Amino acid sequence: MANRRSTDPSRPAPAAPRSRAPRKNPALQPSSPLSEAARRELIAVGAFLRAERRGFVHGHAEEDWLAAEAEVDALLRVSPRGSSQ
Repeated sequence: MANRRSTDPSRPAPAAPRSRAPRKNPALQPSSPLSEAARRELIAVGAFLRAERRGFVHGHAEEDWLAAEAEVDALLRVSPRGSSQ
């Protein structure tokens, strides 16, 4: 099998992977501007998750969107129109 380790003592053990600092997502950094498309995607995902928790009961789409929008804007510290405060 290709996944088996060699038990040959003359072969050195593979080096352990180097630990790297976690990559930072530039879209989530406070200093980088967030595009309107990315902001809307975050809101859409938040609204979907709210609807999913409710069991996709009809009649709450606007409420879910507005709540998700407020949450995203608070997290990103941007105004509802996408400009920085």
